[in-house]
Amino acid sequence: MLGVKNWVGAMAFVYQGDFSLDYQPCHYGASKLVFRGPKQAMRVPYCAAIGGTETYGKFVREPFPMLVAQRIGRPVVNLGCVNAGLDVFLNDPDVLELASGAELTVVQVVGASNLNNRFFSVHPRRNDRFLSASSWLQTLYRDVDFTDFHFTRHLLQTLYQVSPSRFETVATELRETWVRRMTDLLRAIKGPTLLLWMAENPPPGEDSMLDPYANPVLVEAGMIAQVRRSAMAYLEVVTSRDAKCEGIENMAVPAMELRAAEEVPGPMAHRETALAISGAISELIGPP
Repeated sequence: MLGVKNWVGAMAFVYQGDFSLDYQPCHYGASKLVFRGPKQAMRVPYCAAIGGTETYGKFVREPFPMLVAQRIGRPVVNLGCVNAGLDVFLNDPDVLELASGAELTVVQVVGASNLNNRFFSVHPRRNDRFLSASSWLQTLYRDVDFTDFHFTRHLLQTLYQVSPSRFETVATELRETWVRRMTDLLRAIKGPTLLLWMAENPPPGEDSMLDPYANPVLVEAGMIAQVRRSAMAYLEVVTSRDAKCEGIENMAVPAMELRAAEEVPGPMAHRETALAISGAISELIGPP
C-alpha cells in the first residue's frame, strides 16, 4: 500500500467576492456526462481520474487532476462528476474507453449511497437523485412516506433516524452492492488503476457504526480491502490539520452554496492529494 502523504503548500490566494468560477464544462465522445474542462486533446500518453465531487473539484480553481498534470508533465483527463456514484461510470462506455486508454487511471473511492440496489433506484446520470423505493424498502419502513425524498442522502439519514436497527439492513445491502460495483469498475478499466481514498479521516474500521453521515458514505476499511486487489495500487490521502483549518476561505463559493462548500476539500487538500498521486504515478509507471 502506498502510504498517506501530506504536504502543506504556500498560502492560496483568497477569492473573496469572486464567484465567477468557470468549470469549462465539456463532453468526451458520445457520453452525455458533463465533465470539468478544459477539454483534453487526448494525445497519448495521458492519465485519467474518475470520481465524484472531489475529483471534479467543486469550488476550487485547481482540482487535483489539473495539479497532477502540472507535476507529471502529462495530460490528466478529469472524469469526475458532481455527486457521482459508481453506476454512472459503469454504464458509460465512452468513460470506460477513455480510462482504458490511459497510462494510469486514478479511481476515487466514492460513497455507497448513490447506487441502484434492491431497496431503491437512482437517476441514471445524477446518481444522488432518489427515484423510487422498492416493495422491500416500503415493507421494511411502513412508517415512512417515500414521496418526501428527492436525494439519496436525505433518504438514508431519515431512515437512520427513524430506526437505526432497520437501517442496518439497508446499509448492509448498500455496502455489498458497492463492493460488487467497485470491483466491476476496476476490472472494466483495461489498464493500470490507482484506487484513491481522499477524505478528512482514514477509512473507519469494519466494526464502525452504520450511519450515513461520514464521507465517503458507508464505506469502511473492510470494503476497501475487498476491492483493492482489483487495482494496481491503493493510496490513502488524509487531509492534514492545516487543510482542514483552511475551510472555505480560499474557495470560490456563491452565497447560496456555502453549506455545500463546507463538505468538500479546499485548495490545500487538493494540493496534498496531487502531491501524493504524483509520487505514486512516478513509482508505478515512471517519468513521461
